[in-house]
Amino acid sequence: MMTDYKVLVVDDEIHIIHVVAIKLRNNGYDVISADNGAQAFELACEEKPDIVITDFQMPIMTGLELVQKLRQNEATKDIPVILLTARNFAIQKEQQEQLQISGCLSKPFSPKELLANVKDILHQKELVAKS
Repeated sequence: MMTDYKVLVVDDEIHIIHVVAIKLRNNGYDVISADNGAQAFELACEEKPDIVITDFQMPIMTGLELVQKLRQNEATKDIPVILLTARNFAIQKEQQEQLQISGCLSKPFSPKELLANVKDILHQKELVAKS
């Protein structure tokens, strides 16, 4: 059942981290978490997760600022990111493409849907790595 995939979950709402972490761990993922973007960036550099799931609206550093920092850093520039946003918050397509954001889910999202997204993105990443 183990996937050996490491997922970094970033949200300032602890219950969201909790829900996401349980769903992912139950499906064999290794989960690390941070409650702000600055901490998440440090963790990403140290741990090199396979994918990052981050909230958009957070104190200290927004999800977008986090993605910008990840993209500017050689070690983390290719890590896929799923952005969680408040329901009425749409991210512009150009921005999404420019920052190579793999997916956007609006809250409240279903953990099942999030898991399916993670699986799809990691599967794509594997195919690209093999080609």
